[in-house]
Amino acid sequence: MTEQPILLIIWHSRTGASKVMAEAAAAAARNECTVQLVAAEEAEAADLIAASGYIFICPENLASMTGAMKEFFDRCYYPLLGRIEGRPYAATVAAGSDGAGAVRQIERIATGWRLKRIAESLIVCTHAQTPEAIAAPKHPDAAALAPCSELGAMFGAGLAMGIF
Repeated sequence: MTEQPILLIIWHSRTGASKVMAEAAAAAARNECTVQLVAAEEAEAADLIAASGYIFICPENLASMTGAMKEFFDRCYYPLLGRIEGRPYAATVAAGSDGAGAVRQIERIATGWRLKRIAESLIVCTHAQTPEAIAAPKHPDAAALAPCSELGAMFGAGLAMGIF
């Protein structure tokens, strides 16, 4: 019997949006493969080595990925160089209005690892623009979470079928 592939979803969230997005992707992928949902602060190089593919999910802060997500990449980047090449990945960002800066950073790091992007990066816009709205807990609705679920289902199915 062949082991099920593992989709590793590494996430960071300050106000809840990215966590809910990660949970939506994970719930949809679980129908197809094994899913490990790991907070960026807890993720280690060994987690990535054991996984078949990755979804990186975080908010954008000041046109960048959050510090906790950056710190995850800082800790794991060099120990993984040359060890995970060719594996599939996708990125998802929660943003108040843009998200492109965080996506660009994640994609650049993934390029350095020689990962294979299997979907366009998702940006879920919260439209938070005031200091109060930015700091407030976020509760993305079903329409905002649908692309995250679709990504999880597609990624899980692709891993299960050996496409990725």
